[in-house]
Amino acid sequence: MIRSLYTAATGMEAQQLDQDVVANNLANVNTVGFKRSRADFQDLMYQIYAKAGSETSAGNQTPVGLEIGMGVKPVGTQKIFNQGDYQLTGNAFDFAIEGDGFFQVDDNGTTYYTRAGNLKVSKDGFLTTTDGLKIIPEITVPQQTVTFTVDKGGTWTAADQSGTAVATGRMELAKFINPAGLTSMGRNLYDKTEGSGEPITGNPGEDGMGTITQNYLEMSNVSVIEEMIKMITGQRAYEINSKAIQTADAMLSIIANLKR
Repeated sequence: MIRSLYTAATGMEAQQLDQDVVANNLANVNTVGFKRSRADFQDLMYQIYAKAGSETSAGNQTPVGLEIGMGVKPVGTQKIFNQGDYQLTGNAFDFAIEGDGFFQVDDNGTTYYTRAGNLKVSKDGFLTTTDGLKIIPEITVPQQTVTFTVDKGGTWTAADQSGTAVATGRMELAKFINPAGLTSMGRNLYDKTEGSGEPITGNPGEDGMGTITQNYLEMSNVSVIEEMIKMITGQRAYEINSKAIQTADAMLSIIANLKR
């Protein structure tokens, strides 16, 4: 009886964590390049009273065992890196990655990775994130630039008023064997880990790397309908587990009030 109280409590804690994950997904439904998360759970250990196939007192074998589970525990939150919807902006410094890959940015010597392509031009002409982190490799937009174009392969050209190219170069992307192993750093940034593996860098459109689409942004891949359904089912599961605690408590109360 006491065990059921603790078992149901683990269920409530698990559903609460799941709701936290859902809430964060919904909060970032309009965040450029955001990837939704999913909470993963595992059942806890079991108390085994009888194993399947054990022999009964009559000499027969039991077809099933008797095992009582101890509840559930969270084991991870996984980023889902499927493609988000594209939004046309018409801004020459907005870029969407179609397929695998991340933009690389420099934060005081540390390289981070992002899918958010809403880039800006700093006062010094560098192409940066909204936080002022420079794109790797550095892209400098000359002061006399009138048009800035980027093709699918990441080759960029800055042209003056006459249409003459004044600077050119090529963007570079990075990808990972296990992008779900990246650590979320906030500010739309990810950091590599032992789980993600080392970054594989290359040119857009080559060796399985995604391509670049200018004038578009990749929006969040959060589906509001799916998250709302998860929120409702999670709420119901939380209520059911709390009801299990109330029921176990009522049964204990009955036992405590028994008189000889």
